[in-house]
Amino acid sequence: MNTRSMDDHDSPWKEALEQRFPEFLALLFPDVYEQVDWRRERVFLDKELQQIVQDAELGRRYADKLVKVFARDGTETWVLIHVEVQGEAERDFAERMYVYHYRLFDRYQMDVVSLGVLADSHRNFRPNSYHWGRWGCELDFRFPSVKLLDWQARWEQLENSDNVFALVVMAQLRAKSSKRAEERQAWKFQLVQLMYERGYERDVILELFRVIDWMIRLPEVLDRQFLESVYQLEESKKMPYVTSAERFGIEKGIQQGMQQGMQQGEANMLLRQMIRKYGVDVTAAYREQIEKADPETLLEWSERLLFADKIEDIFH
Repeated sequence: MNTRSMDDHDSPWKEALEQRFPEFLALLFPDVYEQVDWRRERVFLDKELQQIVQDAELGRRYADKLVKVFARDGTETWVLIHVEVQGEAERDFAERMYVYHYRLFDRYQMDVVSLGVLADSHRNFRPNSYHWGRWGCELDFRFPSVKLLDWQARWEQLENSDNVFALVVMAQLRAKSSKRAEERQAWKFQLVQLMYERGYERDVILELFRVIDWMIRLPEVLDRQFLESVYQLEESKKMPYVTSAERFGIEKGIQQGMQQGMQQGEANMLLRQMIRKYGVDVTAAYREQIEKADPETLLEWSERLLFADKIEDIFH
């Protein structure tokens, strides 16, 4: 069996959003897409979002992204994207949308547009607003959201779409709906075959292959069979893209990504513990040092935290 969890869709969504942000909006949020001035540079604000996430402490984070764009009227706007990919519907999803939104606005005083992508398998889970009220004081926060399950009824539209992000949505749908490994294998190959038939350039094919390969996981035996089918397909089309060397590179990149994810998780845990013990302001001075530390150092600092009276004792 592959070492990665079959339900871990975090990294492929992050990669797809960053590589294909315009296509993502054009397919799933066309009204928003039309408001963006795509002639101007867009910037991913990972550091700004990370600060908000660490402060909010609202549970596990998924493939959330924050992007700076410019509207057609020249206004700088931050687009906040929440991707909910877990198997169970999250009761506090709408609240998390609101908390992120107001924290970003409060800290940076920027226009923030929040978008929700519901990639879970529960048809009735469709949050698009957060409401709070007491004694005449009320709050009503609404945000656009899309339910990927609705696209199952529009599968033919996805197949015929010239938008590359359609393949990401198709892979997510099949990853959720295909229960048997053999069924997942068949769909995985069909999606890769469709990718080649569209005649994409080599870099686009490799980019989409990584996303599909990560989203639709297979047992090791079936994975080898799938790869052999891909090699035969490439040979027939004279498009030798996903070679053995490429596959090795993909797996190496995935392993590095997993290590980075584990390191980030350990850093976040240490920061949260330090905030509880010493406060936000005192901890802030050490944030950059913690985020750059290797896993072994983070473990050592975590152990020192248990007995340290002063925060300096952790690092010296």
